[in-house]
Amino acid sequence: MRGRLILVWRPVPLADWNGRPHRVNAPSEHRHEHSPADRPARLTVGVVGAGRVGPALAAALQLAGHRPVAVSGVSDASVRRAAALLPDVPLLPPAQVLERAELVLLTVPDDALPGLVEGLAETGAIRPGQLLVHTSGRYGAAVLDPARRAGALPLALHPAMTFTGTAVDVQRLAGCSFGVTAPEELRLAAEALVIEMGGEPEWIEEAARPLYHAALALGANHLVTLVAQSLEVLSQAGVAHPDRMLGPLLGAALDNALRSGDAALTGPVARGDAGTVAAHVAELREHAPGTVAGYLAMARTTADRALAHGLLKPELAQDLLGVLAEGESR
Repeated sequence: MRGRLILVWRPVPLADWNGRPHRVNAPSEHRHEHSPADRPARLTVGVVGAGRVGPALAAALQLAGHRPVAVSGVSDASVRRAAALLPDVPLLPPAQVLERAELVLLTVPDDALPGLVEGLAETGAIRPGQLLVHTSGRYGAAVLDPARRAGALPLALHPAMTFTGTAVDVQRLAGCSFGVTAPEELRLAAEALVIEMGGEPEWIEEAARPLYHAALALGANHLVTLVAQSLEVLSQAGVAHPDRMLGPLLGAALDNALRSGDAALTGPVARGDAGTVAAHVAELREHAPGTVAGYLAMARTTADRALAHGLLKPELAQDLLGVLAEGESR
């Protein structure tokens, strides 16, 4: 088992490291024989935004020996999550969270992040040398520029995982990939924090963040929608336990897709069974009309990929594409 990396940290003003060798040292030798209390330079941790992500990451950092000291949250659900994952950590306004913490996790919705950063910078809440981490997949480190001008050390650490808001999330962080973007002089510090949370750092260039996030949404978010629709239609078809039926099938399909990509395509579209696809569209239109647009869009994309990779024979594709075009025109 790989030992955890130890992040050696000394808060310093931005002016002291900008353009010079930084004082956030590279992770030291791998260690796993010491308790968290024995590790050097443990950080005080604050969370701004007690949604599903922030408390889980703070709890993971706590397991690595860091010390959560404050969390902000407004809704009843946020208060409950903070109490469950970070017991005895006080709930405070964002400015007071920043007063107490050397490492601050900004775990708010994407659209709220730029305004939050600007507001914290304008009110003087940010201290020079403070590590400021956001977990948005959409943004890189540039969204933290107002904080950086105030002396903060900006890091973008996005866990590529769906969160439940419960303690199970802390366990699932083991082996979870994080999209990491930071100034080059902070790259080792960013990667060390990810490893301390049990994750695997994956470097993403600033300009590639929107494309990176779109790819994850395409795969994960849309997968949930497809699975939910499939469960509903199976129930309508009389299947008593659709989850049991789908579990092994989807598990195998996902494993095959990750291993083989487009070569894993199967089913009536990839085979060119136009009659079967036409029957699907007719049944869905009658019993689950809300699924038809998604079925047709995915079938069209599947056909295009199957054709491009030689899985769908061109002579069968014409009838299939005709069925899809007819379905889209209705």
